[in-house]
Amino acid sequence: MITLLCSGSRGDFQPYIALAQQLKKLGKDVRIAASKSFEGFISGYGIDVFPIEADIETLNVDPKLLKAAGSADNPLKMLLAFNKMKEYGIYMVNDYYSACEGSELIIYHPGCTIGYFAAQKFGVPSVLASPFPMHKTKEYLSVVMYGKTKSNVLTNKISYVMIQGMLWMASKDSVKGFWKKRFGNVPDNFCCPFERHTDKKHPAIVSCSNYVFKRPEDWNENIHQDGYWFVEEPSEYSPSDELAAFLDAGDKPVYIGFGSMTSLEKHDGLVEIAVEALIKSGKRGIICGMGKPTNLPKNIIAIDGAPHTWLFERVSAVCHHGGAGTTAAGFKAGVPSIIIPFSNDQFAWAHRAYDLGVGAKPIPKKELSAEKLADAIIFTLTDKINANAETLGKKIATENGAIACAEIIVKCLQRC
Repeated sequence: MITLLCSGSRGDFQPYIALAQQLKKLGKDVRIAASKSFEGFISGYGIDVFPIEADIETLNVDPKLLKAAGSADNPLKMLLAFNKMKEYGIYMVNDYYSACEGSELIIYHPGCTIGYFAAQKFGVPSVLASPFPMHKTKEYLSVVMYGKTKSNVLTNKISYVMIQGMLWMASKDSVKGFWKKRFGNVPDNFCCPFERHTDKKHPAIVSCSNYVFKRPEDWNENIHQDGYWFVEEPSEYSPSDELAAFLDAGDKPVYIGFGSMTSLEKHDGLVEIAVEALIKSGKRGIICGMGKPTNLPKNIIAIDGAPHTWLFERVSAVCHHGGAGTTAAGFKAGVPSIIIPFSNDQFAWAHRAYDLGVGAKPIPKKELSAEKLADAIIFTLTDKINANAETLGKKIATENGAIACAEIIVKCLQRC
């Protein structure tokens, strides 16, 4: 049994579901440890789930902390938010450790470092699976500072100290507390494990396209980046009659949706800004995940949700918050991006889309207005941006990141 540890929102889990799907195709038994609230979502893709009892709801996490984590728009705020959230981690570590027992290999998200130390305890391989590039390199800034400062030897070094430090801080104390209570001491060589994946029995894998951030030449050979990890939907999606009719009724619409950001906090005026921007730009639009506004113009529809893999190929541009998974889906679809970053690494993906020439200049959530959004929509729908986005989508389609990384994991087991 291969056990995969992950945490976060639905969007955070999707790349790991994709990895699990490919491992199953290679004949491996695999399960994902996740809170009960995600059990149905994950099992819907045919993947077994080890249920984690503790989650945001059962722990009664202070809504103010969730709001702070969802609006951390600079590295200092991110650091403070991670520091405050860490106290809740200890309640989850016990279940994560139990999930690892009996496993032949453990794959862990960088926010779940208990996986590394459990693998060390059980004498089985561990694989660090990151949803973004996070290993030290001199070639570019990490995603916590990309686009916010100029890249040079010093800032690059600081940026990786920051991202690894924040991720380590998120789980360090909970792992330490659990281990002392369970075993009376701390794990052997207890320190940040991210740069320890240096041999073929303990590789690191990264979900990112080499056409978005090229794999750095100064990474060790056991850090693998072969493309994004995209899920395979269990069945062909069937849209509602209303959505199908809307898509057939005219030009491809602009998609506007902000994913988990609008579930973490109520953002007054966001729907109104989206509607006004679409009207000002003269474009049809789909507003997703922000309720059902009344009196919408006939050229705008509101939906609760639809698979990005299906919907993004049917729109003219995607406007979103800049989550790593949503950004990847937009890039793959070959359509322009308009990214409104709210917090954390979302700023990096917004700036990267602009730097690659496949999106509008980032508009931070705090600076968002109908006028700026309308201008961004018009900018992205120019021939040049459309052509760049289409080219990037075709390049990403040549990669098979989940398949390649699943094969690396199986080879890792064969060496043991």
